[in-house]
This record gives sequence, C-alpha cells and structure tokens, in this order.
Amino acid sequence: MDEQTLPEELADALVGVQRLLRRRLRAGLTVPRLRGAEVELLRLVGSRPGIGVSDAAKELFLAGNSVSTLVNQLVKEGHLIRETDPADRRAARLLLTDKAETRLRDWKQRRIALVARQVARLAPADQEALRAALPALRALAVNLHEEAEES
Repeated sequence: MDEQTLPEELADALVGVQRLLRRRLRAGLTVPRLRGAEVELLRLVGSRPGIGVSDAAKELFLAGNSVSTLVNQLVKEGHLIRETDPADRRAARLLLTDKAETRLRDWKQRRIALVARQVARLAPADQEALRAALPALRALAVNLHEEAEES
C-alpha cells in the first residue's frame, strides 16, 4: 500500500468496522435503538456529568439547536436529566439517568465482547499489528479533533 492509497483504504476500513459494529450491536436489542448522535451525547454526558448543552455541541461538533433537540428527545425517553445551572439560571446541566447508565454499560460490555471475539479469530500477527496500530490511530483521532476545533 502506498501513500496514495493509504488514506482511502484506512478511511474505508474504519468506516466499515464501525458500521458492522453498529449493526451487530443492534441485533437482538429488546429496547428501541438509539441513533448514533444520541449514543455519542449520552457517552459524553457519562464522561462529563453536568456538561452544558453548548459545551456538548462544541465537543460533538454539532449545532447547538441539534443538541437541544437531542437533549429534548433523550429527556422525554428517560435517558437524560436536564437541571438548571445554579450559576446561570439560563443554562442547563446534563446528567444521565440510571436507565441510561445501565444501557450504556450494557452496550459497552456487548461491544467489548464482540470485538474480543473477532480479534481472537485473527492470526497472532494480525492481533499484534492491531495492538501496534492503536497509538497511531489515537493520534489520528486527536489530529482530526484538533483540526475540527480550528475550523
């Protein structure tokens, strides 16, 4: 693989893996599925309890009104709690409900199990190649995040 084909092949592989993970994790769900943006918002709130809507929008690179719509849906479905910020009565702070925490914990466990099963099926050399690629993939994610913040 040369410098000309690496970017496209890498992007295609990452998108393909992500798409297949989503499909496999949706299979067998007994609750209505959450859309990707909803899961991203829930994961963000889980990692940063009390985050505000505008900060969540910046972090997710979404328009504020889009995040507000997601928040309204997730509050209605019982996944988020929206509290008034005591420091600024106009602002809201977001927290996960127990229902959302349970759902995210289940999703994470199922995702880990699925990926672990598939990695175990790979040859040892391929497993090592994936392990060795993780720092570079994390650096790529950081670069993408920083570039998005600059624009």
